[in-house]
Amino acid sequence: MRTAIERKKFYINGEWVEAEMYTKLLSPYSSEVLAEIPLATERDVKQAIAAADEARQVMAKMPAHERAAILEKVVALLQQCANEAATIIAKEAAKPITTAKAEVARTIQTYKFAAEEAKRIYGETIPLDAAPGGEHRIAFTTREPVGVIGAITPFNFPMNLVAHKLGPAIAAGNTVVLKPASQTPLSAYFIAELFERAGLPKGALNVMTGSGKTVGDQIVTDPRVRMITFTGSPEVGIAIRNKAGLKRVTLELGSNSAVIIDEQVDVDRIIPRCVVGAFSFQGQVCISLQRIYVHEKRYKEFVEKFVAAVKQLKVGDPLDPSTDVSALISEKDVERSLEWIEEAKQGGAVVAIGGERQGNILLPTVILDAVPTMKVSCQEVFAPIVLINQVSSVDEAIELVNDSRYGLQAGIYTDNVHTAWEAAEKLHVGGVLINDIPTFRVDHMPYGGVKESGFGREGIRYAIEEMTELKLIIFNRNR
Repeated sequence: MRTAIERKKFYINGEWVEAEMYTKLLSPYSSEVLAEIPLATERDVKQAIAAADEARQVMAKMPAHERAAILEKVVALLQQCANEAATIIAKEAAKPITTAKAEVARTIQTYKFAAEEAKRIYGETIPLDAAPGGEHRIAFTTREPVGVIGAITPFNFPMNLVAHKLGPAIAAGNTVVLKPASQTPLSAYFIAELFERAGLPKGALNVMTGSGKTVGDQIVTDPRVRMITFTGSPEVGIAIRNKAGLKRVTLELGSNSAVIIDEQVDVDRIIPRCVVGAFSFQGQVCISLQRIYVHEKRYKEFVEKFVAAVKQLKVGDPLDPSTDVSALISEKDVERSLEWIEEAKQGGAVVAIGGERQGNILLPTVILDAVPTMKVSCQEVFAPIVLINQVSSVDEAIELVNDSRYGLQAGIYTDNVHTAWEAAEKLHVGGVLINDIPTFRVDHMPYGGVKESGFGREGIRYAIEEMTELKLIIFNRNR
């Protein structure tokens, strides 16, 4: 007997609302139909924005301890259904189930941090009498919520990157209209159910699915939306920036993150970590390790041991706990990746392993001797592809890392503290990792990039600063 396909509804003003049109959501791995997803019209989006605008004052006046309690309740609920949440991610994103469980664990941490930071939104006092004419006055600052926030999230961390938008927004007393990625809406609707059960006021969270042109553009341009927080491609991020006018905008965009391997490093110790950085979730991670620059004295050894480790990776069903690499998010991405690999081969690069597909799975691929102008090097590959090139010095490697339109995070492995310090100063990125891969992230650290990797910072406390307005209040004691 065939199981009925679940039909999802919009979440608007605390209610689950039917749509006029639906589309089928397919598994990237098996192509089975997972659910029917509502497609928003302009009227639906206006209704969601109106609900968020109406709830704005309710959230702004809610005491910090109540906002924190709601977030803490979401944490407790998500802990209770963590396996269900991970299965949703694994099915809709083809994220290996072990990696999906890790994402859920991080999501729980993100909402925990948000609950804690809700109670720590501080201002400061300013000694006005430090300037002539400031006598007999006292000043202090407060932070107030910006109001309605439009949140647009990607497919690759469909639960935790939603948390990085919702957590700080709600902690600060804002309301949200959320547009999740078209391929991963189930995670967002799942979280909306938890917030509803946790007692979030009606209208404080609204979830809309549909095309970027219909939903995204309207969120970006509606004057009632005071801020846009977006994670995705540079091309879309730049378009959002151009349309947003005077809205506040935080953009977390692309990268082709690199790590430098100095000559005295213990290669055996770092190989497993580099393999994880390159191939976790099929390389579909903003800070995935895409470029490795190895000192020429260690290059041959590193390549041999790295390729040997890659051969041990298991590809297959995302629901199999032993799977390391599964399907890319779409067939189009598989085809694009293969085209980029072919371009590299035609340009003289060597494919040491991989470069082939099994269905929608691209086999883990290692490319040697790729020049910086090749797409696999200068663009964000977002696939299980990593380049390994040899360099004569750390200085040469730093120049190659910086020769990029992106600048999110970079890493260096070295036993020389002077070399580490020099790299930290010279690498033009948002975060430098000493003796670690650039793929490292925990959810309370400031996270963001330079150049076309975006601007603004995530990490709950830093996101709250982006999502609040600073107000100055001055008392004149000489009435």
